[in-house]
Amino acid sequence: MQNTLLTIVLAPLFGAIIAGLFPVSRRIAHSVTIGAVGLAFFLSASIFYQIIFAGHAIYNETLYTWLVAGNVRLEVGFMVDSLTAVMMLVVTFVSWMVHIYTIGYMRDDPGYNRFFSYISLFTFSMLMLVMSNNFVQLFFGWEAVGLVSYLLIGFWYTRETAIYANLKAFLVNRVGDFGFALGIAAVLMAFNTLNYGEVFGLAQAGEYQQTISIFAGYEWSMITVMCILLFVGAMGKSAQFPLHVWLPDSMEGPTPISALIHAATMVTAGIFMVARLSPLFELSTTALSFILVIGAITAFFMGLLGLVQHDIKRVVAYSTLSQLGYMTVALGASAYTAGMFHLMTHAFFKALLFLGAGSVIIAMHHEQDMRKMGGLKKYMPITYITMLIGSLALIGFPGMSGFFSKDAIIEAVHHAYEADRAGAGFAYYAVLSGVFITALYTFRMFFLTFHGKERMDEHAKEHLHETPWVVTGPLIALAIPSILIGIFTIGPMLFGNYFSDSIFVAVGHNPFDPENYHGAIYFMLHGLIQLPVFLAAAGVGVAYFLYIKRPELPAIIAKRTSIVYKILVEKYYLDRFNDWFFAGGTRKIGNFMWQFGDVKFIDGFINGMADLIDWTASKLRKVQTGFLYHYAFSMIIGLAVMLGMFVYT
Repeated sequence: MQNTLLTIVLAPLFGAIIAGLFPVSRRIAHSVTIGAVGLAFFLSASIFYQIIFAGHAIYNETLYTWLVAGNVRLEVGFMVDSLTAVMMLVVTFVSWMVHIYTIGYMRDDPGYNRFFSYISLFTFSMLMLVMSNNFVQLFFGWEAVGLVSYLLIGFWYTRETAIYANLKAFLVNRVGDFGFALGIAAVLMAFNTLNYGEVFGLAQAGEYQQTISIFAGYEWSMITVMCILLFVGAMGKSAQFPLHVWLPDSMEGPTPISALIHAATMVTAGIFMVARLSPLFELSTTALSFILVIGAITAFFMGLLGLVQHDIKRVVAYSTLSQLGYMTVALGASAYTAGMFHLMTHAFFKALLFLGAGSVIIAMHHEQDMRKMGGLKKYMPITYITMLIGSLALIGFPGMSGFFSKDAIIEAVHHAYEADRAGAGFAYYAVLSGVFITALYTFRMFFLTFHGKERMDEHAKEHLHETPWVVTGPLIALAIPSILIGIFTIGPMLFGNYFSDSIFVAVGHNPFDPENYHGAIYFMLHGLIQLPVFLAAAGVGVAYFLYIKRPELPAIIAKRTSIVYKILVEKYYLDRFNDWFFAGGTRKIGNFMWQFGDVKFIDGFINGMADLIDWTASKLRKVQTGFLYHYAFSMIIGLAVMLGMFVYT
């Protein structure tokens, strides 16, 4: 298995090197990278089969030890269990589809080879992250996906908005990564090892310092501090409030990378990390409540922002923020299996929605404003059907993959609410309200794009047609699991023992009782009479009424609720606050330090002292004439002065 795992990891890296560092043709660049990621997918599928169906033991081996410091060993190794296997499958499949789609989307871009190199490197980085068996390798993959996302968001580096967006993503993630690094340091301090298996064993046995004094006189729970610091890293990578501000701006990158970041790679890293470290998080209900509240805030308030966006990609981006909030809420409710289940289903239908939006943008000659679209159904039937499937999956339409995973999360939060977990009440009503909001903004986007009056100009209308097969092919391939994967996997993932070897849930925390599960069909029928389905239907109905039947009403509502509308348009003023307080404040501090420290102190005082010494030396230098009688005369004067002082005293 070791050689297979190495091939899975290194194949995308090989493709990235060939496409990025060698002067190859476009055909070779995309052939090598697509072939490498395709190979990684098929090998990942074989690993998935071996672990899940053939009953192979968990693979947890160290390949290379690169540093030994005392009792601490820094290693490169792989840990492949059911959790890793599903992540490998999702990452490689979605990435493969994105690679194929990129041929059509980036066809005329001068950075064609560079883009293929970057997305292959992105895939390699994410695989290193999910396959690691220790915290150091996890941190390597963590930072690598951050670096490549910076390169991809700012891919069109001649655009000022792209440069601003990638710098924003990089800096915001530095905040999260600083907390993550402190969390890893806390793990090392508590357990004196960075290997997953050893850390989990010691944690469950209670073999660690119980409290830590951060401030004199105040004792903190060691495990709570550790888990919250680790989750701060997840807040950055998985764009949780208030470190979410970078994700909407990541739309400045090309659409294929938007799909890859939002569906299968960077933003899923935080969710995966918390699930992987469940043996630690289950020891701190305080940390779990913190996660629960942060996820609920993100799910509800970020969903509201999708209602006022006009850029089709930004609507999908805010839906990602909201759905990541749902996943995070599941983690806080100890429903790690539901969080991972939703991560998997969401990866397929969110990639489908992004690539579908990209198909629309191609057909509209890179127009992204939905106010300039409408009536595209008759021009783009394949994109229309696949986008409808993705939209239904996103809102949790019964039978779609998103229905099973989202309803499971809501049930899990309700279970935590009944168990009186702190923050669970707020979280339950937040995710329940989010169902209506999700349906409203999703079908607002769908109706404005594909139905109603045609609002594009005549030139754009003359050239409207369905996109080529390299674009529609991946859409169809992603639409199939968006429909089917939920109904086939809910049983083993939520009520079976699929994650039993990789996710730990404390006694009394598991919200899913296998005895109450009677099959996916029964689960769906039971869901039909639950509140989320009615809320989703109401959201679709309101969207239809506002944007098809009475399209003049949204402008009237916006005018009458101008204060609320302005707050939503300004994204709760968080960007302005960051620009003023963090970015602007930091610049002001830097400017003050430059003016005071550099100009006045160094240039003024320090360099002034040097100028004084130089002036004094220039005057004294004139005394050195080189004539003996001048020196004798000076000595006589000096002796006379000394003699006078002696007589005087």
